[in-house]
Amino acid sequence: MIKTAYIYKKLGETPLQALEHFRSVKMKSEPSEREAWEAAPMTYAGRLDPMAEGILLILIGDECKKKEAYLCLDKEYEIEVVLGINTDTYDALGLVTNGDKKIPVRNNVDLTKIDLTKYRRRYIQKYPPYSSKNIHGKPPHSLARAGNLPDEMPQKEVEIYSIENIGTESISPVMLLERIEKKIDAVSGDFRQDEIKRKWSEVLSFSKTAPLFHLMKIKVTCSSGTYMRSLADQIGKDLGVGAFALSIKRTALY
Repeated sequence: MIKTAYIYKKLGETPLQALEHFRSVKMKSEPSEREAWEAAPMTYAGRLDPMAEGILLILIGDECKKKEAYLCLDKEYEIEVVLGINTDTYDALGLVTNGDKKIPVRNNVDLTKIDLTKYRRRYIQKYPPYSSKNIHGKPPHSLARAGNLPDEMPQKEVEIYSIENIGTESISPVMLLERIEKKIDAVSGDFRQDEIKRKWSEVLSFSKTAPLFHLMKIKVTCSSGTYMRSLADQIGKDLGVGAFALSIKRTALY
């Protein structure tokens, strides 16, 4: 039996769902080892949020005991960052937090002149308000919903080794809403989906002739534990227009 496997976690899946799907496939494709696959301990090394997709490393059998070592692997991502909107999760599965301000479609930011090299460094990154990292034994997302997040969020030293803009485009409010709703519909479980979709519909219900949003496609290689949606949020803050991660795809582990 193999010790490790790289699988593709689909958009909307939890890592555990992806792991169990992998197990079921192995049980069907290798009947002679069905019982072994059914009983084998398995875990994943490195989470991916429900709104993220891409490569997930599965550890099998005794290799599970080495999980801590695998958690240190560097990562590569491709992300899409939409400028002009903030959310409380820093991605599309969040409530828009621009308040009553008009959503600033088509701001004056020149995407071709944005310098991403300043993010290529080692720095302290705070965990996003909605994450799986426990705070005093409780996940931040439960504290955030109850309005009980601490004034200072936990943080971790991370490093971005390389970052580059690999494409820019414009996207209409109608198309953006369509993409967001499709992503949210792929997520199962209780993630405030109905409330979030209602809010997105409110802020993006422009006419088909409305101005367009800026969208940046960015490729990043980084240390383990670096949050791509936090990076998107920080880029928006630095530009003074707000931003969120529309998509996150993990493309490699090293």
